[in-house]
Amino acid sequence: MILGYSTNAFVKFSVFEAVEKIARLGFGGIEIMCDRPHLYPPDFGEVDLARLRGLIDEHGLKVTNLNSFTLFAVGNTYLPSWIEPQEERREIRIQHTIQCLKLAFFLGCENISVPPGGPVDDITEHEALLLFHRGLERVAPSAQELGIRILIEPEPDLLLENTTQFKRFIRDVRSSAIGLNFDIGHFFCAGEDPSAAFAELFEWIGHVHLEDIAFTRVHNHLILGHGAIDLPKIFATMVDLGYSGDVSLELYPYVDTPEDAGRESLMYLQTILRESGLDVGI
Repeated sequence: MILGYSTNAFVKFSVFEAVEKIARLGFGGIEIMCDRPHLYPPDFGEVDLARLRGLIDEHGLKVTNLNSFTLFAVGNTYLPSWIEPQEERREIRIQHTIQCLKLAFFLGCENISVPPGGPVDDITEHEALLLFHRGLERVAPSAQELGIRILIEPEPDLLLENTTQFKRFIRDVRSSAIGLNFDIGHFFCAGEDPSAAFAELFEWIGHVHLEDIAFTRVHNHLILGHGAIDLPKIFATMVDLGYSGDVSLELYPYVDTPEDAGRESLMYLQTILRESGLDVGI
């Protein structure tokens, strides 16, 4: 298991600078944002991709995940989505996902994370679920061919928010290439005990996002130790279940102080990890 740090906290720097800074902090891995200003697929040709892979290898980092959630390059945090009424909008999301799968294969990354449908606005929930299934059916063959998993990341106020909704949805997914990116804070925001949710969803989990959340359960990612999540309990659950996937720290609100936020979170983690017996390659 490797602990990475997501580049989405480093949007004031290039992806190349983010790699350097994350390596210097002492992380063993890096999660890369597949969006501007970082690894947006149309912006990267062979030369830049080779440079990026070389830099990652030079620092001995593992690419823990490609974060393919946002699309600021052509939209925003959630849009274009899998479930918009307009087919051309859905097609943008589908093609972006296929491009990210190819990047993951090139970088030796085992998974990408994607949004759980999107905001449900102009259509019914039933229609939205059908569109999400159809979209995944379009990208699953590429994932299977490349050996990369597509990990759905439930989030508050989107189509899939919690354990019950994800389990109901995944039952009808016919591809083993589709799994779950377990964002600890998101399940806490949804009113759940993340440890219990992790155990219930364990068979689908391929990667974990790590942050803290305030006791109010408002969706705002915090430095570890600044919130109310029982992190030692979650790590103990991981140990008990034998979780062997990777974990990525996701602190995108700290764009002005990403190194300080990462360093403080690492310091907080060291005692917890030592006591839990979880080795994350720090």
